[in-house]
Amino acid sequence: MQQLADKVIFLTGGSMGIGFECAKAYAVAGAKVVIVASSQGSVEEAAKQLGNEHLGIVCDVSIASEVESAIYQTIEKYGRIDAIHNNAGIATPSKPLHETNDEEWHRLMDVNLKSVLLTTRFGFEALKKSQGCILNTSSLVGEIGQENHAAYTATKGGMNALTKSMALDYAPYKIRVNAVSPAGVWTSMLRKWKEEQDDPASIEKYLDNIHPLGYCPEGDVIADACVFLLSDKARFITGTVLPVSGGAELGYKSVR
Repeated sequence: MQQLADKVIFLTGGSMGIGFECAKAYAVAGAKVVIVASSQGSVEEAAKQLGNEHLGIVCDVSIASEVESAIYQTIEKYGRIDAIHNNAGIATPSKPLHETNDEEWHRLMDVNLKSVLLTTRFGFEALKKSQGCILNTSSLVGEIGQENHAAYTATKGGMNALTKSMALDYAPYKIRVNAVSPAGVWTSMLRKWKEEQDDPASIEKYLDNIHPLGYCPEGDVIADACVFLLSDKARFITGTVLPVSGGAELGYKSVR
């Protein structure tokens, strides 16, 4: 039996990286996937790869009117929303807090956190009807920190706290709220970060070594966990920030 059979999943940042891996996994699990992202080209290509029963919507998730329209289009097409996966996010700039300018700070907050506010605001009634769920893509750095990424880690720490508070607020409506927390995952965003570092050639070895399981994974390992959290198999799990990290948060270890 397909774990997500006939569920309608509204997926932000779903056209590339972890998001597109999730989109593919949701489709294989039987869901109708609505891919929401800001790049028209990548949205069209991702939707084309998934097939005609799925939907791609170009949307800036930090703009209220665009999110409201995307939610409306989803309900207009499918009649329901069973899950909202807030996956859209940016990680740059790579710099300490005092070097972060106002524009960079606000853009990180808008894309990584305000987007959750907006999808919840406009999607709440649909989720209440379906007794659906919300899934947030966080990061291990929201718990343990990361050098030269203060603003980014602040958004992910905020997302972790937000996930738990939302779980309490929406439990009376039988809406579950969880987050998935990767460590390193090879995506276009991570590869961009690698190129911003002083010694890009050493980064791949570093990323392998921070994971006790011995390698930095591709996004499919995150997608598998997300399928579970959105499925009825996780029906009694809410308020959880699930590490999918290869054990990167455990103990002291050398990363050389």
